[in-house]
Amino acid sequence: MNLKSLVPFRPRSGLVPSDINVFGTLHREIDRLFDGLTNGFSLSGIQGTSNLMPSIDVTETDKEIAIAAEMPGLERKDVDISLEEDVLTIRGEKKMEAEKDGKDTKDKNVHLSERSYGVFYRVLQLPPGVDPSSVQATMSKGVLKITIPKPARSAAKKIEVKEAA
Repeated sequence: MNLKSLVPFRPRSGLVPSDINVFGTLHREIDRLFDGLTNGFSLSGIQGTSNLMPSIDVTETDKEIAIAAEMPGLERKDVDISLEEDVLTIRGEKKMEAEKDGKDTKDKNVHLSERSYGVFYRVLQLPPGVDPSSVQATMSKGVLKITIPKPARSAAKKIEVKEAA
């Protein structure tokens, strides 16, 4: 088999195959540079919002689906849950202490701030037929627990085949 037929391009005279690797190295360096620039930034440009996204556990039994989401520093009033067309949306907002208290922080010199603030969304696809009125949610010690009863499965129905008229 001719290996040159498998190469997508042929190097011009004077180039050896090891010279082609320069482009791969350049590509990796550019990727590394952009990864370094965007480290700690989300699509919205707010530093650290990736830390704001709550970690969740989803478990299932024969009768229900249970979701537990860690939301340290949030209270019940900071969390909204909605269910529309089998899509569960958990929305929350973590505000700075000054925003909660109504105090001004202009006179403070911040030396280090690693805490994350802002709005987050978690969206989960549920099985079809979930009754929104049966969903229950509780929050205690920074953990949101959502219990979703599974919809009743319809029993298989045998359909009789009749003779065409």
